[in-house]
Amino acid sequence: MPWYPYFSFVLPPVLSGKEHVRLYEEAVTVPSAATAAIAAAAREHGIVVVLGINERDHGSLYNTQLVFDADGSLILKRRKITPTFHERMIWGQGDASGLKVVDSRIGRIGALACWEHYNPLARYALMAQHEEIHVAQFPGSMVGPIFAEQIEVTIRHHALESGCFVVNATGWLTDEQITSITPDQSLQKALRGGCMTAIVSPEGKHLAPPITEGEGILIADLDMSLIVKRKRMMDSVGHYARPELLHLVMDGRATAPMITPQTSFETAPASSERSNPDGYLDNPPSDRDADQRIAVLRSEAR
Repeated sequence: MPWYPYFSFVLPPVLSGKEHVRLYEEAVTVPSAATAAIAAAAREHGIVVVLGINERDHGSLYNTQLVFDADGSLILKRRKITPTFHERMIWGQGDASGLKVVDSRIGRIGALACWEHYNPLARYALMAQHEEIHVAQFPGSMVGPIFAEQIEVTIRHHALESGCFVVNATGWLTDEQITSITPDQSLQKALRGGCMTAIVSPEGKHLAPPITEGEGILIADLDMSLIVKRKRMMDSVGHYARPELLHLVMDGRATAPMITPQTSFETAPASSERSNPDGYLDNPPSDRDADQRIAVLRSEAR
């Protein structure tokens, strides 16, 4: 699976075409054999997986997060709602249909990507759905130590404000990988530092020493009673909220480039949000379904 498009951060647009095309060629479609493989691994080991991917949907790429439950079912596919700065040349925009908290075997999971955490309303949308475990994913190996500091402040603040656990994963680039992105040493320094892989409690505490360089795995036990311990004093979407003064209105509908008008015939039932154990959505729409609807319309016309 291809990595974060670091090339777009250090190369001018006129020189990024080759790498951009390569990203299209290697990006992940959903569903696919790649997602089925992840689903099978989750099911085999009985684990919940949250995975960041470059998703390809026909002619567009998206910064997408997938959540697989421990039975291998794909319970959430969400796209970053606003790509950041240079990312806008690479990824399209997601919509609020992905701003959802989902029930999993280990608890209620919400997820945001990178600087979406600087959109307070996006964070509040997940808080209002009572997330228990928040997955934050930042690219890492960018900007330098200050980026790591900013990530830490951001995820610890969200843990405190939401009263949830935050699990954050950042990427790490080796010297060889950095050189493959750009041989220009003056630009290479922009691809170092900025790593903050961490697990934070609802009290804003690190549950394991964070990883700020190199590869590694963090492991921690989550004491879910800490959520109540935090929220009994400050529940941002409960007793500490003032919805009659301030509240969020979110349009959670999926956007589409074309909307067909309602007709008198019965449409096929909507597909399930949850996939089957092979990582494929139940009842996916097909071209054959469209053919059948057209046939009904022609019959009515006669």
